[in-house]
Amino acid sequence: MNLSELKSPIGSSKNKKRRGRGGASGHGKTSCRGHKGANARSGSTTHIGFEGGQMSLIRRLPKRGFTSKFREPYQIVNVESLNKFKDEAIVGQEELLAKGLIKNKRSNIKILGEGKLNKNLTVKAAAFSTSAKKKIEDAGGKAEIVSGVC
Repeated sequence: MNLSELKSPIGSSKNKKRRGRGGASGHGKTSCRGHKGANARSGSTTHIGFEGGQMSLIRRLPKRGFTSKFREPYQIVNVESLNKFKDEAIVGQEELLAKGLIKNKRSNIKILGEGKLNKNLTVKAAAFSTSAKKKIEDAGGKAEIVSGVC
């Protein structure tokens, strides 16, 4: 077998549709564009969301609020859930992940002051609420701020 004898399988390749080559071709005269209108003209394009002149959905829906591009997402852990750890333990990102209190290591951790803390713990997180910090220190522990992940 030679390279010159190789052929593509039947039906694998089709001829390109040739428009504007006379009426006999089936794609002559208006070249499949119809009569008049924006899409019959050359250079005609419409933007994403264009609905034929109808007010587009993005303009019909109400706009509310503001989203900061500098927002830092936090995974939230309440003080009460820290009671799962042993007394005088050091609680960091790996320990919280192992106990299932956070879902991943990719975002920062913030400790909130919901509930009571009964154990003396050293808690390491990116942020603490004032009530959480107070509750940790009242229980005899320490609240250490570590630099964020994000």
